[in-house]
Amino acid sequence: MKKSLLALAALGAFAGVAHAQSSVTLYGIIDEGFNITTNVGGKHLYNLSSGVLQGSRWGMRGTEDLGGGLKAVFVLENGFDVNNGKLGQGNLMFGRQAYVGLGGALGTVTLGRQYDSVVDYVGPLEVGDQWGGYIAAHPGDLDNFNNAYRTNNTVKYTSANYGGLTFGGTYSFGGVAGSVTSNQIWSLGAGYNNGPLVLGVGYLNARTPAAAGGLFNNGSTAALNQRATLTTPASFAVTSSIYSGFASANTYQVIGAGAAYTFGAATVGATYSNVRFGNLASAYSSGLAAYRGQSATMNNAELNFKYQLTPALLVGAAYDYTRGVQLGNASRAQYHQGALGADYFLSKRTDVYVVGVYQHASGETLDATGDMIPATADINGLSAASGQNQFTARVGIRHKF
Repeated sequence: MKKSLLALAALGAFAGVAHAQSSVTLYGIIDEGFNITTNVGGKHLYNLSSGVLQGSRWGMRGTEDLGGGLKAVFVLENGFDVNNGKLGQGNLMFGRQAYVGLGGALGTVTLGRQYDSVVDYVGPLEVGDQWGGYIAAHPGDLDNFNNAYRTNNTVKYTSANYGGLTFGGTYSFGGVAGSVTSNQIWSLGAGYNNGPLVLGVGYLNARTPAAAGGLFNNGSTAALNQRATLTTPASFAVTSSIYSGFASANTYQVIGAGAAYTFGAATVGATYSNVRFGNLASAYSSGLAAYRGQSATMNNAELNFKYQLTPALLVGAAYDYTRGVQLGNASRAQYHQGALGADYFLSKRTDVYVVGVYQHASGETLDATGDMIPATADINGLSAASGQNQFTARVGIRHKF
């Protein structure tokens, strides 16, 4: 009798497994195009590049129904360069995302390499995450709205949707023995999307971001898109001249907000970010001793507009302004940037697009060695200009599968 009961119990368990609903989806994006960029060493640069409008990628996502409203979820997502086949995000196999977790009526908790709350809730409202691509993102993606930096060793909570309101947060363990705060990253955010109005707010705080394994140095998109890393220190991943002189800070902090409103075929949006580099020269001391312990704050504001001319054709325009920090008697660095674009959908999965971006810089800024230098134009993801002005144009094709 006991053997029969055990057999029935075993059969019941296997039947439950067999009937559990699960799914795995393979997906991806291939984005490729031709670019022309002015004022690179005083000359024009012509080249092909991958993943401008959206990063080229392939991935797997899956869910399993565990019963009682509970489900298991996972994502593995790889980034790559179409032109040479190389892995993206610092040569990581699944450098874009890699996580597993559980979700239910109260929200979802996931563990792994993930996006922070600024990226989740404010990023979609900037033009770089829409029709402009990373070249139209804020200079150097200084506020991470365009997801230049991802977080490792991360626990993430995402709420359920309450009438258009969602919220969440992340915590990333630094992984440094004997120190809880080294490389520690945490973020909070919330968003509202209901009808024509979309709102988003986010906060990001990263300790020792330039250290090995820190936010700026953990296999970032910036390391893939931008020019070679600096040699002070050797592993330093921030190459944008916009803030390379401040990334030695002990703390990198971003406060961001954005909004968009749609009326008919038109959408008007705006974003704002306050970026603070606290306790400079904590990552290394060479050339920066004069600024040790000081803090630097940068502010960014963007206005963007898009119009759906036809179901297949979208056009857009944006203006972005970055105001740098005041250091001593130096004139404050400022960056004005404008972008225009058009996107034509040949089908639901394939579109062709054109984007043009112009940037003008003025004033002075601090470089990574501690010298005060004239600010130069430095469109995100490209080689810095040799002067105050830079223009880039791209014609591309994107296919989703």
